[in-house]
Amino acid sequence: MTVGEAILAHPSMRALLAGAIDYAGLFPPSSLDLPTVVANYHAYRNGADAWSLGRLVVPVARLGAVVEAAAPLWNAPGGAPGPWRVSALVGHDAVADAAEIGAVNEELDGRAVIDSVESRAATPAQVQSLAGLFAGMEHFVEVPLAVDLPPLLAAVREIGAHAKMRTGGVTSDAIPAPRDVARFLRACADAGVAFKATAGLHHPLRGEYRLTYEPGSPRGTMFGYLNVFLAASQAHGGAPVEVLVNTLEGRSHAMIGITDEEIRWEGGRASTASLTLMRERFALAFGSCSFREPLDDLETLHAG
Repeated sequence: MTVGEAILAHPSMRALLAGAIDYAGLFPPSSLDLPTVVANYHAYRNGADAWSLGRLVVPVARLGAVVEAAAPLWNAPGGAPGPWRVSALVGHDAVADAAEIGAVNEELDGRAVIDSVESRAATPAQVQSLAGLFAGMEHFVEVPLAVDLPPLLAAVREIGAHAKMRTGGVTSDAIPAPRDVARFLRACADAGVAFKATAGLHHPLRGEYRLTYEPGSPRGTMFGYLNVFLAASQAHGGAPVEVLVNTLEGRSHAMIGITDEEIRWEGGRASTASLTLMRERFALAFGSCSFREPLDDLETLHAG
């Protein structure tokens, strides 16, 4: 058994990552072609780590093409049970996109289901304009981080949606400051708003990494998904911003201890039971253009 496999076998990591990774292979830096993304998602659903796989993230404009490419796989024998779960990324015309999502869902006939949408809003008024458009689906509203968050998150709560934060990108200036991420986590917990994260969470711990897969790609200081989710567990438990910042900035592999009963780190610890509750109620998912990299990079850690 490899180090990564041993880490993933711990119930604490199962609690942290169960259904957590929304696969967004169409998006940078992977930017894979649609047939490859569809084939990958099918393979991941049938793989040993399918327990950690979440939804397939697709722009509304490409939903029809995804349905066409995936249909042969839905009809093939031996596939994983249950429908594909899709999260639709809404564009500038949310009203038109809502109608398109409804039309595609009717065509899917149970083979897949668009049960989540992801939109953007920068002001409470923009959030309110989305009210009622996506009834019956989980709705994540991406908000800017370096702003006054409580009014925005109050509006998100009022329309029955969740929040979404962007934690990275293909340039260094797309990566937010740890304090802004900490403020977002604290504000979401205070508002009683669950969230997902997206972009840049390819590695377990914060560090200097290549920003893209291109040869000679520049490097940047990226967040680790363990840092973000463990800071989320602290926010869910009431910890202040300064404590969250310390967890978000942790880089040392020695800071992490993973056992069946808990995950501990410099400045905190979370039981398997508390991680399960936090994932169910607060930190719902993170989007990644690679499903394998976040899991395979656990090889860089040492089992607790």
